[in-house]
Amino acid sequence: MICLGIEGTAEKTGVGIVDGDGNILAMTGNQLFPEEGGIHPRMAAEHHAEWIPKLIPQAIEESGLSYEDIDMISFSQGPGLGPGLRIVATSARSLALSLKKPIIGVNHCIAHVEVGKLDTGAVNPVSLYVSGGNSQVIAHESGRYRIFGETLDIAIGNCLDHFGRETGLGHPGGPVIEKLSKQGSYIDLPYVVKGMDFSFSGLLSAALREAKKGTPIEDICFSLQETAFSMLVEVTERALSHTQKDEVMLCGGVAANSRLREMLNTMSEEHGAKFYMPEMKLCGDNGVMIAWLGLLMFREFGSMDLSQTGIIQKFRTDEVDIPWVDNVKTYLKLSDDLIAKGAESNIVKSNYLGEKAVLKDRIPKGYRIAEIDDKIRRARTKEEAKLLSDAKCAGVKTPILYDINLEEKSILMEEIKGKMVKDVMDEDLAFKIGVEIAKLHAADIIHGDITSSNMMLQDGKLVFIDFGLGKYSNLDEDKAVDLLVLKKSLQSIDYNLASKYFDCVLVGYGDENMVNKISDIESRGRYTH
Repeated sequence: MICLGIEGTAEKTGVGIVDGDGNILAMTGNQLFPEEGGIHPRMAAEHHAEWIPKLIPQAIEESGLSYEDIDMISFSQGPGLGPGLRIVATSARSLALSLKKPIIGVNHCIAHVEVGKLDTGAVNPVSLYVSGGNSQVIAHESGRYRIFGETLDIAIGNCLDHFGRETGLGHPGGPVIEKLSKQGSYIDLPYVVKGMDFSFSGLLSAALREAKKGTPIEDICFSLQETAFSMLVEVTERALSHTQKDEVMLCGGVAANSRLREMLNTMSEEHGAKFYMPEMKLCGDNGVMIAWLGLLMFREFGSMDLSQTGIIQKFRTDEVDIPWVDNVKTYLKLSDDLIAKGAESNIVKSNYLGEKAVLKDRIPKGYRIAEIDDKIRRARTKEEAKLLSDAKCAGVKTPILYDINLEEKSILMEEIKGKMVKDVMDEDLAFKIGVEIAKLHAADIIHGDITSSNMMLQDGKLVFIDFGLGKYSNLDEDKAVDLLVLKKSLQSIDYNLASKYFDCVLVGYGDENMVNKISDIESRGRYTH
């Protein structure tokens, strides 16, 4: 079977032709480069309207096929810029009707992941997808691609491009920033990871303020890049640790950055995971990825009716059933002295005055520069020690703190013997979890990483562990994000029951205003262009 795919979610127009074995028969494309400013939706749509009629015959000629040889048409249905998506969908419908061929619309983000797997041979990776309009950490769980982490505001590509435009470096900003960063030194910029999500707007604002102050542009570029990429890799590392997969894949246009590739590869090596990245021509938006995902979807679900081919501007990655992925997990063997190896720390067997204890050792991260790594590890160690104590004062059971070593960035604490919540979750336990989280939030304590792996049952009592990403805040936004981290974690236990469990958590939490705040955050569609 042969599929022709049309891509046009943002500034790149692409047409690709792929056969059922994954052979790329044609790949044509054209990118819009605005004279000034960013990508305007109307300009992108006009660009697609001009180039799609030119690229389709080019692809047919390149493939050596005739139009009659094409078996189906696929197109990027979303997420993306609305005007551009409408041009693409209309073009695909017109072509399918004229050729009397089946048609199917596909999710742009999933297409990046699937073409990456096709090109690299990765089977079931944790994927970091980064582009101008999207920044997500994606992994397959329970029949769908789940978003384990994403931007809370702007995408990384948008951040770099905006900085480039505002400082006169030009558009796109990423390549120029990468070049200038090679001559720069570190200056302190905000590092914002909230649970499993990241935020770039504050980082961008701080970098622009430095530029206005006259700070050397090379230093700003170096620090902006190192800080932003460290945030991305950290969240990918957390997803890798949580899912226990043994593959990491980088995809999307920002994958062109050699420093990001280096950092993600280093992190993968530190966890014994294999690192993959498709060849560069497949990292950016292209028609081949749309054609390949169209084939995969068609095999499972058949053709769409024309009434189903409307655009979905805020098309979530986790809205699509993906039954063809083999969700095999490979659990890495721990050395004998380790109780657990998390994303941030090694948990080592120890003792304190004859009592069994554990040492939480925040190990250095090879992917981060020393200035950022030391700052984060020291700050989090100090904050976690205080949070453990204050959580206990709020009536929430936490491990007893025995000692803290800020030089070594380690904490010695009570060993908790019991079962992880993820192994014994039920509705009653979910309700109790909500009650305990409410106690933390009433004391303005944000845990920061409330996953089913960071709560345990010891002698029937719920114990909260690992406050490593914790902080103090009285903002409902931060409290809602804290709860949403748990919601994502519950989905990886049992997706079919996750909604029911989370409803029980919210009942236990007992604050209707927080329910509304969570709904508000989820409705924002964080990664639209």
